Amino acid sequence: MLETTVKRVVILGGGTAGWMAATYLAKALDGAAEVTVLEAPTIPRIGVGEATIPNLQSAFFDFLGIPESEWMPECNASFKMAVKFINWRTPGTASPNGRPFEGGSDHFYHTFGRLQAQDEIPLSNYWIYKNKTGEKVEPFDYACFPETPLMDAKKGPKLLDGTTVANYAWHFNAQLVADYLCRFATEKQNVIHVQDEMTSVDVDERGYITALRTKSGRTLTGDLFVDCSGFRGALINKTLGEPFLDMSDHLLCNSAVATAIPHDGEDGVEPYTSSIAMNAGWTWKIPLLDRFGTGYVYSDKYASKEEATREFCEMWQIDPDSTALNHVRFRVGRNRRAWVNNCVSIGTSSCFVEPLESTGIFFIYSALAQLVAHFPDTTFDETRRAGFNNAVETMFEDTRDFIQAHFYFSPRTDTPFWRDNKKLALGPDIQKKLETYRAGLSINRLPTDSSGNFSSSVEQQAINFWTNSNYDCVLAGLGYLPERPLPQLADMPESRRAADELFAAVKRDQQTLLDSVPATKDLLRHIYQG
Repeated sequence: MLETTVKRVVILGGGTAGWMAATYLAKALDGAAEVTVLEAPTIPRIGVGEATIPNLQSAFFDFLGIPESEWMPECNASFKMAVKFINWRTPGTASPNGRPFEGGSDHFYHTFGRLQAQDEIPLSNYWIYKNKTGEKVEPFDYACFPETPLMDAKKGPKLLDGTTVANYAWHFNAQLVADYLCRFATEKQNVIHVQDEMTSVDVDERGYITALRTKSGRTLTGDLFVDCSGFRGALINKTLGEPFLDMSDHLLCNSAVATAIPHDGEDGVEPYTSSIAMNAGWTWKIPLLDRFGTGYVYSDKYASKEEATREFCEMWQIDPDSTALNHVRFRVGRNRRAWVNNCVSIGTSSCFVEPLESTGIFFIYSALAQLVAHFPDTTFDETRRAGFNNAVETMFEDTRDFIQAHFYFSPRTDTPFWRDNKKLALGPDIQKKLETYRAGLSINRLPTDSSGNFSSSVEQQAINFWTNSNYDCVLAGLGYLPERPLPQLADMPESRRAADELFAAVKRDQQTLLDSVPATKDLLRHIYQG
């Protein structure tokens, strides 16, 4: 009987994608296959994605057996409890502070909290009922989630004794994460690290890759090749010729200008990512203890590189001539197939949507979980490839649709960029979801486990991630509500009264948390000091 087990896995590219792939596959294969990373020291790491979503620990680090307390200090990490959208409803000059709006400020939080339910109806439906029947209500995020005032006060999601009081994700230095995972892989998992530049690829008569050749004369043979070369798609696109499906007819942004701005943390560390609306896109702000990363994500159809740089630097009051700025142009879309023959693309070599909801790293470990679930032998059964490719396509398009909804439903029309977003076609899947939402029903409402993650399976999370809570936060925050409330609530006065008690409990919980939770900066210093 022929030996068909995959014995050698070769990963092209380091960075976050390459080293996440190396550590994850080394753990999953448990010594059954040799894992090699070919990383060219001369190729810069992009590292624009420094924010994450909440299942990173459970889906990735827990799989590797690495506790949060170990990797966070190594990666200069901080906490992220939400995305705060600033000035997405009002026109005006770019500003990191919300403009006056409806007696308050133009901002809303897309939180990671879970919506409570009364009689199996989410609290959001009761809030919409109040809104639609003329009752004065607080903004959705402040009425339905206990953690919202914590973020205003720059307080964290944990007590000093480690007790978690709110769901959260992380901010971190992506370069430090890649370096940390490189050390973990090479020192604890026997992953082979080859620092060299690929010069050519050997391909057999079937179109299967057999080896990578390097500048120094090495030949790296393998059974399975993982393309983590970034937007170049050096193996999947350039060598195997797999077409990349451009999605700029759904998402307009394709460029970014980014930098890091130092601070001492004494004014506090915001436990959220900011998304600040600009003339031709939006700017992220990702706070860490000693600095914040920031970048203007824009469409070069609506702003030149020079115009975007000027708007970005004027907002932060920094000098473009003396500030180190990183300019990036990215492709938005996905490969027609993420896995072709014996080559699997992971990270930006596979697919990319702009970083509005911090999904870049999520795409990496979700695809890795799918790869392990569909892992091949050397016969490379087409059914396994097709299962993986279908899962990646679903994951990508679900996220693409959710992100497009942010721009499509923003009421801003003051610049060509914002006006033209309203003219783009919505995909059929999100059109069905929006019909559901307009009817007052829940979008993709799923049960949660005790940690607040939807489904216990990372493979299932990848294809069912954006739920009613996500859509409610964003659409209500943008002022887009169902046409009418859930009809049966009119005949459920007892349920409405019970829901009022839930709203009151949210207010009590908000005050309790404010009284007991430390400032994020104090929490981080406590963690870093061990």
